[in-house]
Formats: sequence, C-alpha cells, structure tokens
Amino acid sequence: MCKLAAVPAIAVTGSLAPFKLFANPNSSVKNTSAMSNSDQGYIPSYVALQQSGVLKERGDVLFDEMRHCRLCPRNCETDRISGKRGDCRANADLEISSASPHFGEERELVGQNGSGTVFFTHCSMECVFCINYEVSQMGHGQKYSIRDLSNMMLLLQRHGCHNINLVSPTHYLPHILLALDRASAAGLRLPVAYNTSGWEKTEMLEFLDGVVDIYLTDFKYADHDAAATYSPGSGNYPDIAQKALLEMHRQTGVAKPDPKTNLIYRGLMIRHLVMPGNVARTDRVLRWIAANLPDDTYVNIMSQYTPMHKAHDFPEISRRINRSEYNNAVTIARNAGLTNLRLQMR
Repeated sequence: MCKLAAVPAIAVTGSLAPFKLFANPNSSVKNTSAMSNSDQGYIPSYVALQQSGVLKERGDVLFDEMRHCRLCPRNCETDRISGKRGDCRANADLEISSASPHFGEERELVGQNGSGTVFFTHCSMECVFCINYEVSQMGHGQKYSIRDLSNMMLLLQRHGCHNINLVSPTHYLPHILLALDRASAAGLRLPVAYNTSGWEKTEMLEFLDGVVDIYLTDFKYADHDAAATYSPGSGNYPDIAQKALLEMHRQTGVAKPDPKTNLIYRGLMIRHLVMPGNVARTDRVLRWIAANLPDDTYVNIMSQYTPMHKAHDFPEISRRINRSEYNNAVTIARNAGLTNLRLQMR
C-alpha cells in the first residue's frame, strides 16, 4: 500500500514476546471493553455476522479457497494449504510484520490514540516503487496463528486504538475473517479498516459485505501500460480497481467524520499517489472518481512519492514529484467537482 508513514509505533519482531501490547501473547483475551468508540454508540456490523455464525462460515469457505487460490486478481490457483507459495509469495501460514497503534494515517483514523494497524507480510501487487518492499516483497515478518491475530485485535482495542487497520490484507482474507470471528466473540467492537491497493476482485469483496466498516483503498493507475510496467502482472489494474471501488462504495457509502469525535467509523476513503510525469494518469483517476462516485467522496491526493526499491531502474519515476505536478492534480480534482479532498503539498 501507499503508506503515509512506514514506521510503526510498536513493532512485532522475532517472536510474539516483543509485542509490547501482549502481557501473555499466547493466552486468549476475553471480555475486552471497546474503549475508543463505545461512548459513540457505534456497533460494527460484523458483530451480527459473528453472532449468526455467518462470519465463521465465510472464513471457512475462503480458507478452503487457498487449495487453488484465487483470492486476488492473479488467480494463480496455487495450493497454498500444501505449503506452496502463490504469486503473492504467501502460503497458508499467517505472516505479520508488525501490529501497533499507528499515527501516520489520515487524521480521521488516527484520532488521539492511533489507528490499530496490522501490517501483513507479502502482497498481491509487486510495485517497483514500494516504500514497504522489505515487508511486501522480501517477506520480512513472522508466523502467527489465527488466535494470535485475534488477540492482537483485542489488545489494540484495549490500548485505545480507534479502529483495526488491516494493511495489505487480500491474501490473508480467510485468516482475517476467522480471527475477527474469535475477537468479536471476545468483545471486539472497533471499526475494521481494509487498507488495500485497490486491486480487489468484486467476488471476494462480497465476502466482506457487512464485515468491513472502512475501505481505505488506493486508486493507483488509470493507465493499463503504467500498471503493467510499475506493478508487473497487474495490467488489468484500472478495470479491476474501478469495479472494486463501486462495490466498496455500495457496501459502506461516503466516509464522513463523526461530528463529535472527527473520526471516521464507516465509508470509502480513496488514496491516490501522484507520480512523476503523470505516468499513472492522475487526471483520469480523478475524473473517473468524479464521474462515477458522489462528489463528496473522500479523496486523499498524496504527494509523498519516493523512488524506492527498483524505481531507479525506471528513469521516468526515479525522482520525487514537484509542486507544479501536485498542484495540477489538485486543480483537476477541483475542476472535476470533487469536494472532499485531503491535500498534502501546499
């Protein structure tokens, strides 16, 4: 994902023991109170799904899907359960890089106590400029159980985080749903933010209907050649992402801050990273949003592109963007009629 900041506040390294939110990380956490938003009366919709048994049923179905994995648009059909690694480089083992209160996200997610961010290892995309490539492509992380992930969610809630923020979650959808089922039964009541590249199959997103409260998604490219070049194997990104955005909006609607807390508990939040030379076709991205989603759709126009990982192998993206490029993107968004913009470079 295109992150606002890459350094977590409390990292999971080595084994579960260094995860400071855990007093005893291998024991279950029960009867956890929802500190962050219980006074606002917000009850996540996944609670009803857990109580009806639907949440676990969906998790079990998706877990079985890993026998011939088609969770992401690569459709590699790898038998991940047998231990083989798919095109995303993940097998059926749950691997996590870090879990912590995170303060580098949008202010409507961070609040006073931070966003409860879980960084999953590996990624279904292979962006040559990825700022988190050590995690997404080199696999820096450790194995954890579904029970461990459930406990992480509960302890992030106990720590006072305002949401559970799942970063690069696509290839671990089964584990997430099963962990959320356990955590909800034990008292988890925080909104779930699905922090994704936007390269999501609509049939997989349907499993998240009533589960995810906040879709925090990139819309990276509106140009097929750029997608294929800078995220190899994802030349169909624009088509897939556009369908995904429509489904995300159908499920959660427009993201609007709560007037009392200024926090967002539900809705679609779109990020777009402006790249050098308009290679991603920012103009098309913003005009598509304006033409196909409400004018007040939350759009964060991001300025922090940094040539990391393999970006220097591509001269056209081997530099930071300049102020003129960013200001042009803002002008396009405003002229298209978008009214709910978050801006960075002035």
